[in-house]
Amino acid sequence: MHSRRTFIKQAGIASAGILLFPSLESLAGSKRVKNVGIQLYTLRDLLPKDVKGVIAQVAAAGYKEVETYGYSQKGGFWGLSPKEFKALLKQHGLSAVSGHVGLDGFIKGDSADELKANIEALKTIGAQYLVVPYLGDDIRKTADDYKKIAQKLNEAAEICKASGLQLGYHNHDFEFTKFGDTTGYNILLDNTSPKLVKFEMDLYWVVRAGYKPADLFEKYPGRFPMWHVKDMDKNNPDLNAEVGTGSIDYKDIFAKASVSGMKHFFVEHEDNYKPDELGSIKTSITYIKANLVK
Repeated sequence: MHSRRTFIKQAGIASAGILLFPSLESLAGSKRVKNVGIQLYTLRDLLPKDVKGVIAQVAAAGYKEVETYGYSQKGGFWGLSPKEFKALLKQHGLSAVSGHVGLDGFIKGDSADELKANIEALKTIGAQYLVVPYLGDDIRKTADDYKKIAQKLNEAAEICKASGLQLGYHNHDFEFTKFGDTTGYNILLDNTSPKLVKFEMDLYWVVRAGYKPADLFEKYPGRFPMWHVKDMDKNNPDLNAEVGTGSIDYKDIFAKASVSGMKHFFVEHEDNYKPDELGSIKTSITYIKANLVK
């Protein structure tokens, strides 16, 4: 989910930047985030088999927030309607903050019907953010492609705003492909409205691409209200690891949380689960609570 754009380019309107971009001083005074969330894609092989049982185990592990994926008008949330899924979350003391929604069709010029259906579902479960999780290879080949994507994200964000949701973009590593002296990620950041389009930084993929999250926080303060938190296997950087067991210095990254504008973060694990999916999410939250949000 996935872009930033240059919103202020001339010194003549620099004063507007004071309103659009929070100062480092004000960000530094922001409230520490303690609720631990999970991107439910982590449990994608389990949820379709037993959505009620898996959500119960997510809550039992200590998670307080969830981020959804894969909603469809036909199948709902793993067989549950939005109202039923919201009731299930409430039963276990969980809240849905965000949902991942693919926008490749909209970016290519399709109607906004599917986007609007997802907006209604996310509103029903009480979410605040609709996040674009990925971009297909065919729509991100050139710098101009990224500029077009940025414009379409701005358009989608206006539709979300009209319904009370905030649009976000989630990165992988492909956004860091170089185009001259910039990257796809910089093009997105520089060509989307800071008010309309927020970013959900996947910290693993930023590090995997060879960049430091803190450098992006400092260059674009306040633009990253959400994070994905997963670690990198010490022996094979292509693989995930439970938070605290890998090579990413999460203590240093969390120390910069206020500069990034982070309000929510979600554990996400895509592969290499140890010992299994549920054991993995327990290991990650145990480390996070003991070392990062205490």
